[in-house]
Amino acid sequence: MAHHPVRLRQVALVAADLDASVDALCAAMDVERCFKDPGVGEFGLDNFLMPIGDTFLEVVSPMREGTTAGRYIERRGGDGGYMAIFQLDDLEAARRRVADAGIRVVWQHDSPAMSGTHLHPADVAGAIVSLDHAQPVDDWKWAGPQWRQHVRTDKVLEICGLEIQTERPGELAETWARVLGVACEAHTVVVNPDQTIRFVAPDDGRPEGIRGFDVKASKPEFVGTEIEVVGVRIRFC
Repeated sequence: MAHHPVRLRQVALVAADLDASVDALCAAMDVERCFKDPGVGEFGLDNFLMPIGDTFLEVVSPMREGTTAGRYIERRGGDGGYMAIFQLDDLEAARRRVADAGIRVVWQHDSPAMSGTHLHPADVAGAIVSLDHAQPVDDWKWAGPQWRQHVRTDKVLEICGLEIQTERPGELAETWARVLGVACEAHTVVVNPDQTIRFVAPDDGRPEGIRGFDVKASKPEFVGTEIEVVGVRIRFC
């Protein structure tokens, strides 16, 4: 993957049954688990991550009552999209944009290997957005120390897009673009030349949130196909 100042590096889904959901995703995309992050216990969650090239898919699952993730499942009526995690070269500039816009920060972490900033979903709606910075830039602490050993590219190469359903596509697209410091074209945020975020009208009766994500297919026969799994639509591009 070419280097870009801003990248969609990780997408997180939330599911009631962690193991069954991860198994279904691994089978659908021919990928494998790489890491269980004990750090998410801070939020009352269990998880697994799967590399898709050098981007990542995560599934989180509530381990106790009263978690944000558990409330999200209830609000959206089941499993589905949860977080969009972006890697930025200049995280401090992004944090200044967030502060200047009056957007609230609900969690912040800084360490030599990784920094992250979770934004309040009432201020940046459609998902929980996290602005992160990795050092070195080609690594990703959230995926553990050995994620490269688990990369499989028989079917998918990388995450290349995200779809958010909302009754306010124009408004949300402009907000996300402003936070990320990138261009917005109609209802599409151009994260970089290889990744976009589409904001679309709801089509499944569910509330606002991540409707699906796009993956770059490794073989022509997969291009143009779609699957529905763990409450999201996965489109092969």
